[in-house]
Amino acid sequence: MLKRILTLTFLVLAALSGPVRAIETGTAPYDGDLQRLSELLGALHYLRGICGAKEGQKWRIEMQALIDAEAPSGERRNRLLVSFNNGYRVFKQTYRTCTPAANVAIRRYLLEGSKISREITARYAN
Repeated sequence: MLKRILTLTFLVLAALSGPVRAIETGTAPYDGDLQRLSELLGALHYLRGICGAKEGQKWRIEMQALIDAEAPSGERRNRLLVSFNNGYRVFKQTYRTCTPAANVAIRRYLLEGSKISREITARYAN
C-alpha cells in the first residue's frame, strides 16, 4: 500500500512539473489539494517516526520532491512548507508515543494522500 502511494505521488509530481512552472508566481487550480497533501506529508513524517516505521527522512524527502516539482521558490513554495510544518506540529503537540489513534490517523492519511494524488493526476495531467 505504501509503495502504491509513493508511486502515485511521484506520478503526480512528474505529470504536473511542466505545466505549473509556467504559473510560478500565480496559483494553480489544485493548489488547495497540494497544500493538503503537504499537510498530510508533514503529519506522516511525524507519526510514522513515533510509530516505529524506521523510514528516516522518507516523508520529508517526498515533500522536497513535491516542492522541487511544483514551487521551487516564491509564495507557492512558502504555502506548501507552512502546510507541511503545520501537519508535523499539530501531531507533535498531540502525540508523544504511538497510540491506536495515531495508527488510525496514519492509515487515513495514507488513503487521503493517495486519493488526492489520483484526483490531481486524473484532472490535470497532460
